Amino acid sequence: MRFANVQVQVYFHHTVFASEMLKTLYIKNFALIDELTIEFGSGLNIITGETGAGKSILIGALGMVLGERASTDVIRKGEDKAIVEAIIDVTNNKRVAELLKAHELETSNEVILRREISTKGTRCFVNDTPATLALLHSISELCIDLHGQHEHQSLLKVESHIRLLDDAGGLGGLVEEYRLLFNTLKQSKRQLEELRNKEKNLREKRSFYEFQLKEIDSVAPEPDEWESLQTEQKILENAERIFSSTNALHEMLYASDDSVHNRLVEARNMLQDLARIDKSFTDAANDAQTAQALVDEITKFVQRYNSRIDFNAERLEELRERLSALATLRKKYGGTIADVLAYREQIAKEIELAENFEEEIAKLEKRIRVQQENLSDIAGRLSQKRKETANRLSRAIVEELKKLGIPEGRFEVRFSAVKDKDGDIFIDGVRYAANANGYDEVEFLISTNLGEDVKPLAKVASGGEISRVMLALKTVLAKSDRLPILVFDEIDAGISGKIAQAVGFSMKDLSRYHQIIAITHLPQIAAMADLHFRVSKKSINQRTVSSVERLSDEEHKKEVARLLSGTAITEAALQSATELIEAAR
Repeated sequence: MRFANVQVQVYFHHTVFASEMLKTLYIKNFALIDELTIEFGSGLNIITGETGAGKSILIGALGMVLGERASTDVIRKGEDKAIVEAIIDVTNNKRVAELLKAHELETSNEVILRREISTKGTRCFVNDTPATLALLHSISELCIDLHGQHEHQSLLKVESHIRLLDDAGGLGGLVEEYRLLFNTLKQSKRQLEELRNKEKNLREKRSFYEFQLKEIDSVAPEPDEWESLQTEQKILENAERIFSSTNALHEMLYASDDSVHNRLVEARNMLQDLARIDKSFTDAANDAQTAQALVDEITKFVQRYNSRIDFNAERLEELRERLSALATLRKKYGGTIADVLAYREQIAKEIELAENFEEEIAKLEKRIRVQQENLSDIAGRLSQKRKETANRLSRAIVEELKKLGIPEGRFEVRFSAVKDKDGDIFIDGVRYAANANGYDEVEFLISTNLGEDVKPLAKVASGGEISRVMLALKTVLAKSDRLPILVFDEIDAGISGKIAQAVGFSMKDLSRYHQIIAITHLPQIAAMADLHFRVSKKSINQRTVSSVERLSDEEHKKEVARLLSGTAITEAALQSATELIEAAR
């Protein structure tokens, strides 16, 4: 499945610093779209078209592949499923690479997101590997901000504000230093909790462990004792039989007139006589001599063994008692004596630890207090630098809002903190709850009209205002914000004239750092395009089909003129379009 449309030559050129971008969007059987491929470029990508031509369908398709909710209503009539695929350049996006590795997915300079909606359900793919919708959404959140009617706006999420503020202030190093100590403190507190839990458990088990230790030590097993005692017991239990057998052996081998020794001596002598006649008997005579010597050695061993045999009933009883005691330990504490001894060492350590708990806990508590002091120091410095950054950021955003037609705009960074009597951070005698970012909780507030109180960004009423506020924020944060791809839908709602041109210039400037894809109906913004796409619809085989084409330089000028004058493109409109485009360069 790949991209049926013929590629179109790129006509516009500019300098862009950001390398990450949405390279290709493939859509099939989605609403009015049959099948199309859009190949975006870096910089400012503008999309225009008649009302109802399908511009919002493109944004809807993009939102779907980014993980937004989708229903079967989007499937083109008569088809089984709708498909949307996005290829995103993530060359410098380390967070995406880390996320892919965490899910054991292949990493490269590109990530391919695909979503398929059918009557049977939805399927998601990342780099052609089946994935969850949650993962698709997580990856897209690290790459693309979509501003407009869709709820895919990172700046509206309060949890992202503190990161943006830290990025704006270049506080990454201090934040990393804080988090390293924060994680170390968490580990120390976890160790303390485990130690206290263990102390409690050991207090309950200590007497039992001491009883077990006493029981094992009263027997005092030795590592190889079991096998050696069993051997000795077997010998003693069979002493009479051994004595009788060794006597019989001695008689057979040596003592009797017809003993093996005597017979071998006779055989040796006969072989030696034969060897004097025929030397071929020499080896046999020597073997007989060796056999005689071997029988003599066996006889000596049997005699010595017989002389040491001890009919010791008391020793036998001792062995039986000892083996019984060892067997009891083996049954209770392990299958072998080695297991018993290993268990003894384990409980001995537990008892020793129980005796030293108070000292160990005191040491750990002292270490935690030092870590809390150091954490508080870094958190205090971090909070102060954030507040300094917030003041500069607020002034810069207010100035940017003025350029974008919001002259009475006010922007505020609100700080709060959670007091906690057991908190790890103490500032000026007050304890606060610590989190991975310090003790600050940060939220961006704004007012766009004179006399109104500042409110959370998510409560700004006008969709057009939201987009301009986002544009102002992005412009100020451009060099630090880590989201390289911005999509604006209806950013030009409610503006015109000089304000529209100011918005266009702001987007143009921002596109030096971020790839921007924007839908607009204003010529002042369209004129700024590095790449210009036009959405149109037509009837094919009595069905309406939306299509997208990339415009050449000349087509770009005519489309801007159309936006200026309407359907009929006049010479005056073309001249004005030329002037707007030249101003944009």
